Amino acid sequence: MMKFFGSLWRFIERLVKAVQVIFFLFIVVFFVAVFTGRSDVAITVPDGAALIIAPDGVLVEQRAGESFDIALSQVQGGQGQTQVRDIVTSLRRAAEDDRIAAVVLSADYLVGGGLSKLQVIADAVAEFKTSGKPVIAMGDSFTQAQYHFVAGADEIYMHDFGFVLIEGFGYYKPYFAEAIEKLNVDVNVFRVGEFKSFVEPYLRNDMSAEDRQNAEKWLNRLWAAYRRDVATARGLEPAVLDGYINNSVSLLREANGDAGSAAIAAGLIDGLKSRQQFRDYMVELVGVDADRSDTFAHIDFRTYLSATDFQDLEIDNDSSIAVIVASGEIVDGEAPPGTIGGDSLARLVRQARRNDEVRAVVLQIDSPGGSMFASEIVLDQLQALQAAGKPYVASMSSTAASGGYYIAMAADEIYAAETTISGSIGVGAIYPTFQRSLESVGVTIDGIGTTPLTGQMSPLMELGDEGRQLFDISVRSAYDTFIGKVAEHRELTPERVDQLARGQIWIGVDAMDVGLVDQLGGIDQAIEAAARLAGLPKDGWDVDYIEKPLSLAEQMLMQYLELLQQLFTRFDSSGTGFLQLLERLRGDLNVVVPDIGNWNDPRGIYYHCLCQIRG
Repeated sequence: MMKFFGSLWRFIERLVKAVQVIFFLFIVVFFVAVFTGRSDVAITVPDGAALIIAPDGVLVEQRAGESFDIALSQVQGGQGQTQVRDIVTSLRRAAEDDRIAAVVLSADYLVGGGLSKLQVIADAVAEFKTSGKPVIAMGDSFTQAQYHFVAGADEIYMHDFGFVLIEGFGYYKPYFAEAIEKLNVDVNVFRVGEFKSFVEPYLRNDMSAEDRQNAEKWLNRLWAAYRRDVATARGLEPAVLDGYINNSVSLLREANGDAGSAAIAAGLIDGLKSRQQFRDYMVELVGVDADRSDTFAHIDFRTYLSATDFQDLEIDNDSSIAVIVASGEIVDGEAPPGTIGGDSLARLVRQARRNDEVRAVVLQIDSPGGSMFASEIVLDQLQALQAAGKPYVASMSSTAASGGYYIAMAADEIYAAETTISGSIGVGAIYPTFQRSLESVGVTIDGIGTTPLTGQMSPLMELGDEGRQLFDISVRSAYDTFIGKVAEHRELTPERVDQLARGQIWIGVDAMDVGLVDQLGGIDQAIEAAARLAGLPKDGWDVDYIEKPLSLAEQMLMQYLELLQQLFTRFDSSGTGFLQLLERLRGDLNVVVPDIGNWNDPRGIYYHCLCQIRG
């Protein structure tokens, strides 16, 4: 049933894409015809310019979707996704580039994407500041994620009508038990681990005591890290920040509704400026833009990356550390970037194993898990990599839970961010049947089968006792397998792993304390560890991101995209791109149930964690 609806959904997606392709090609032909003859669209970096870091949508380790989907989103005015490494790379290059005089942080279209990713960017901003160049932030308003993004700036300005809204972290899910009962659907749920809460929305109308207890612990860890980060960046006492958040109503009332003044009084921002006042301020700092006299000299970080890519074209070493990004839910078979297909990711691992120049692999994981079978397919190839004499290091981003932890556990070393959401070692299976729904509209099922098991697994009939036992035994066996492999690879006893498992979520710093990860650190530290494990000398190796190769058509599409981006950046009077989408609205949509197309495990058993948070 799940595979049928998944196939139907994919067919609809392809149909929509076909229409989009025709529309997109029309746009490409039009703009190329209009502007092809112009000589002033080449990418150049102005001398003394400000580098504008203005991420769109969600921060990600890997952009999700096929190349065309990403390209179309960009041309429509907003990526919806911004790779963390693009921001970090642009800041590192700019620190050594005499043409860049300052950095401007703009978070107006940033939705979020995980505290650990914001911390990586904050570290890159701090590193840039050692160059002596100023970092200035400006925003219409600041949400919680947006404020963390700009907190490390030397100066923070906000629009007169703006508001700094910091709410804290929340963990909320809809619960469907009553609705399912009203629809006369029987949802047969099997799980091992009282903390394995991803099945609870189908069983309950509220949060279980176990889930609440576990969530309170890791949410408080996240919140403490956020408070510390922004308080340190702004030179504030955490109590001052707490006072602003906990007394926001009274503070706003005392300021006669002037949220900007309240934020200044709390030390969160340095001043209020309209957009034009900010442009004028930046003109004084870096000068007037050569092409438009009404704004300051600047270049967007994406354009800057394109203009400076040649800097990384150095003489190749004979050895490399391969980085493979495993981002998104884990599904069986093939999947586009941003979703982990068992076959797709395993193929990339095999590619690294066959490449003689690759001496070690870093698997960068940002995943809540998913299909048990697909997770095993990936783990099998990672162990084959190790058997070939190539170590692999796991680098955990914002989330590496359940199946995301499964593909990390055999690593020679595991690195996690302080705020990584990890663990959630447990198993669940969901199998709905619709016999009561059919009966409510007068449809009954009757017939015969050749064995007692015949028909027991039909979604049109009640799940039989043998079928129920098959599910129960399979789920318990999957849990024992998970526990046993964690114990083997982490050198713990099965009993100890069981104490840490049962679906419990562990934040990165706690995961290290209990032995589920080895070190706290990011992708840079994981790459250095991989080089050390491979016995490579310092600076005697390159870093190579192994990704699904683009087809010739996709390469042409991306080249057209780059041209269009240059044109839009050049001719859009706002200077920030063309047709900006209001990505912020998407931030309020908590995705609490995976895409139905992703529920495709052959046995219907999942290592999955519903650990999305709000804030």
